[in-house]
Amino acid sequence: MGWIGDTVDSVKSIQLRHALTQVVNLGLIVTSALVIWKGLMCITGSESPVVVVLSGSMEPGFKRGDILFLHTSKDPIRTGEIVVFNIDLRPLLLFP
Repeated sequence: MGWIGDTVDSVKSIQLRHALTQVVNLGLIVTSALVIWKGLMCITGSESPVVVVLSGSMEPGFKRGDILFLHTSKDPIRTGEIVVFNIDLRPLLLFP
């Protein structure tokens, strides 16, 4: 009985360590993602530095599912630039 009990305790200990390792790894991944997002916000000056095209309204320039990196500029808007609006009802709207 002593050998079986020790084996069960050993397996429980390994499972507990494995679970704790998984929790720590998940925390590191989430923290890294937040640090990268905040870093991109500081570099680009935009609240949403990365956006995804949700509809085909911007074709042929951008297709549905394309990833766009945004930046804020104090220069005047020129022809051909994409303007991003932040409206209360919707988070982001892109207009060519």
